[in-house]
Amino acid sequence: MVTPNDLLTAALRYAELGYPVFPCVPGGKAPLTEHGFHDATADADQIERWWMQHPMANIGIQTAGLVVIDLDGEANSWPGDPERGVGLANAGGIALTPRGGRHFVFRRPPGKAWKCSTGKLGPGVDVRTDGGYIVVSPSRTAQGVYRWVEDLELDQPADRLPEPPAWLTQDLDALAQASILPRLSANGSPAAYAHAAGGGTEANPIPAGQRNATLARLAGTMRRVGMSQAEITSALVRVNQDRCVPPLSPCEVERIAASIARYEPDAVSVALAENHFDQMYYAEPGEADDEPGTADPGPTPTELLRVPGFIDEVMQYTLDTAPYPEPVLAFAGALTLQALLAGRKVRDAMDNRTNLYVLGLANSGVGKDHARKVNTKILYEAGLAGCLGTSFASGEGIEDRLFNHPASLFQVDEIDGLLLRVSRAKDARHEAIVSMLLQMYSSAASVYVMRAKAGRERTEIDQPCLCLFGTAVPKHFYESLSPRLLTNGFLARLIILECGPRGEGRDDVYRPLPASILETARWWADFRPGESGNLADWHPVPHCVPQTPEAEAVFRTVREQADAEYARAEAQNDPAGMAIWARAYEKARRLALIYACSVDRENPVVTPEAAAWAGTFALHQTRRMLYMARQYASESEFDARRKRLLDVLEQWRRQHGDKWMPFWKINRKLPWSPREHEEVRDTLIQQRLIEYRVTTTRGRPGAVYRLPPTTAQEGPS
Repeated sequence: MVTPNDLLTAALRYAELGYPVFPCVPGGKAPLTEHGFHDATADADQIERWWMQHPMANIGIQTAGLVVIDLDGEANSWPGDPERGVGLANAGGIALTPRGGRHFVFRRPPGKAWKCSTGKLGPGVDVRTDGGYIVVSPSRTAQGVYRWVEDLELDQPADRLPEPPAWLTQDLDALAQASILPRLSANGSPAAYAHAAGGGTEANPIPAGQRNATLARLAGTMRRVGMSQAEITSALVRVNQDRCVPPLSPCEVERIAASIARYEPDAVSVALAENHFDQMYYAEPGEADDEPGTADPGPTPTELLRVPGFIDEVMQYTLDTAPYPEPVLAFAGALTLQALLAGRKVRDAMDNRTNLYVLGLANSGVGKDHARKVNTKILYEAGLAGCLGTSFASGEGIEDRLFNHPASLFQVDEIDGLLLRVSRAKDARHEAIVSMLLQMYSSAASVYVMRAKAGRERTEIDQPCLCLFGTAVPKHFYESLSPRLLTNGFLARLIILECGPRGEGRDDVYRPLPASILETARWWADFRPGESGNLADWHPVPHCVPQTPEAEAVFRTVREQADAEYARAEAQNDPAGMAIWARAYEKARRLALIYACSVDRENPVVTPEAAAWAGTFALHQTRRMLYMARQYASESEFDARRKRLLDVLEQWRRQHGDKWMPFWKINRKLPWSPREHEEVRDTLIQQRLIEYRVTTTRGRPGAVYRLPPTTAQEGPS
């Protein structure tokens, strides 16, 4: 786990070696400073101020005086020739990037006027030099961490680094000559300039996935010769209408123009070479340019599935006793158990509580019930068996259980069935269950007023703590999603964790419960903060868990990221994005509180480590949830069929690459009518999401499909 101290120490070390540094957004590559990498400095006081303000900021290094070769993708074989590869390996520093790429750091020879470039030296090969920067270790993104190759760290000043090998110097010289662009005149109207810059009326269309970057480059060309924001906007509107398929929204076009116009004309070349436009919007390779935040961050990294103390101990016991060990489910069970035990007994300074709704997604046969059994055993031994629930019969049933046991843990399998019925709006009873879950979640720090019922004196539940540990089959869960579920608030409150392939089975897995686990569970069962007496169970006064100033600074960074993502979703009129990002910061605070309780039950403190783990976990989980939801949630039956065909083709590509998939194989998986196939196919072809052609095999015609071929790209360094 990368801590704020790790990042600050590394930034100061780079500066001590003479490399100017600056902070980048936590988990990303975009500069946090007003003037981007131009603000880079080796001044220790300034660096400390930056990282005090943004403790989890990634580290950027300005590459002035250096030349960095950035190879995108683990499978990139450039430069091909083994002898050239040896020369490349003699770099003064070699780093591995989160997406499997590599950075080779050299000293730039004197007198060389090399420029930053993207993909010009070779496929997936970028150059970073004057006017550029790279992100360095121990920075991290959702895909993993940047790290130096052992014994090849950047641990010496720039003037002691080796220069590039002779063959690379020659290639860079040739590239510099080829990149000299003719001067362009800004005379004429914006529309006329757009016609010329955009390639005229006969220019190729600009497909989805390339529109933002292409319009940004055209805007840069216009800004370079001094055109104003208004003129650039007018020109881009014309190009967008004539060439973008489909056109971007007017707001998006205006935002591109404003983003480029903020640079002085002489700084535009630098900005475009460094692809700042993508970085400003956290763009990742392969994501649709008009779908914010849809890059796939991947399943939760393994290192985030560890919380020191009680949670780790319960998780390890669950794994040790499972016929098929499953880390994700073991973690989810332990996390919700700690959340229940601390429920109504602790809070933080913002009055956040520990109630969580956690959903583990696992295929049949993985052993979804084992973590539930461990929780049941622990609670039974601790005298808390009455806190357990196994199903949702009705909204009133949930209310009645919380009335009798104000802190309760529901362990529910096949929760996708509940969501599917709500999604299709076919059962008011299930709608009432979701409504009750929403109300209980939001009432954890207040009083829930019950419905009137004969023969009952009290009609309220003070500070209810309802925790949920649900499980479902991934395919069934994602198929149950709908725009309605994405925006009604329930999905936004879930923490969704996906299991990997089933682990190796084993025998002789019985182990008695460790005494330390039972001791902790019983301690929480007996813990009565605040007032004593009979009313303590009904009207508790939770202990306020303190947090350190450093943790507060980490939370501030997390909140800024979540707020920025919410603003992006709002600007895109994305209700699902707004609903889900609105809960990310709250999740981080709750998770940090639970982390503190797990580490030290008697004297919990929210430390920078707790805040950093919780923030990283919540932001990653939110991005993953949005990505998966957008892949599967459907507006209609037709939209569901459209996504199903894309999913089939994606599965085919994982196994067969860019080979064509015969229609007869598709039809076996998707036995639709010929008309349904034709409607879905034509729509996806028009959207440029699939390719289709008719071939002849042994004299017989046959249709074949595939997704558009892709090349491995990593994007900005």
